[in-house]
Amino acid sequence: METFLQQLVNGVSQGSAYALIALGYTMVYGVLRLINFAHSDVYMFGAFMGFYLANSDWIKTHFGTSPLTAVLVLLGAMALSAVVGILIERFAYRPGRAKTRFALAFWLGIAGAAAGQLANASLAATVIGAAAGVTIGIVFEKVGLHPAKENSRLALLIIAIGVSLFMENGGQQVFGADPKFFPQIIETKLLDVGPLRIDSQKLIVLGVAVVLMVLLNIIVNYTKTGKAMRAVSFNLDAAKLMGINTDRIIAFTFALGSALAAAGGILVSLLYPKIDPLMGIMPGLKAFVAAVLGGIGNITGAMLGGLILGMAEVMAVGYGESTYRDAIAFIILVLILLLKPTGIMGKGMIEKV
Repeated sequence: METFLQQLVNGVSQGSAYALIALGYTMVYGVLRLINFAHSDVYMFGAFMGFYLANSDWIKTHFGTSPLTAVLVLLGAMALSAVVGILIERFAYRPGRAKTRFALAFWLGIAGAAAGQLANASLAATVIGAAAGVTIGIVFEKVGLHPAKENSRLALLIIAIGVSLFMENGGQQVFGADPKFFPQIIETKLLDVGPLRIDSQKLIVLGVAVVLMVLLNIIVNYTKTGKAMRAVSFNLDAAKLMGINTDRIIAFTFALGSALAAAGGILVSLLYPKIDPLMGIMPGLKAFVAAVLGGIGNITGAMLGGLILGMAEVMAVGYGESTYRDAIAFIILVLILLLKPTGIMGKGMIEKV
């Protein structure tokens, strides 16, 4: 019994981190019917932003290792990741949905910067390449070369995969391919609770995750923006007719989901301090499974799916089947798709043809 309770605490802590990442998948799917495969890389980006913020001289000098340091690092990483989420939506997904300005210039600018870096590996060459790419993009837009107006789900899916690969390989170039170790931003203590010995980091992860999920529920269910999010999720075209700025709501959804993914990256880094640019691949897949398990598009379902998946994994490890830890998620995915494709809390949708 003691072992079971110990593993239960570990599982809930691990599952709460999965739930935070799964919420981003489910919110974006709710408003766009799109699986945002780049979401797991925003999780990686958030972990690296936390790493650099925690190691900054200003943070070390003024706050050292304290709860306030952890809060500042968490909020800073969430804010930066929210900006990245908005940029991804603005320059990658929105052009796939409708005509938009400067998206071509943005991506040609990145391509030009990469070409300049490869050609000369100097700052001047990179800047010149970026400027040339932006200029060409603006000229092309001026003469009438625009993205397609039709909303193609397949095109958006391919764009999502492309953005994911771009962030993974870009992360290796910018952050370096070698693993880094997340600093201890808050002291670790072992707490004796009856027969259990609990790492304080696990309680912190659980507590922060619960607070963020409660705040998300408040935003979605009790604010005007949350009501607009639910309207867009229910019917995008009807929401436009009712005067809702759907582009703004979709961008806000990406920002909110990206901030939660960054929080997940920070919390997981507290438990497992090694981070690298490919760290988001496996947790991202598992969080996607959690979202499907709970019912993709259902926020409460994503939370529940994350907790179930985390507990299933930890129980498998705790009872001697550690080799199946990663397989557990995909076994669950196959079973839920066979037995209840809409997920635990999902509902079937009727599509008009």
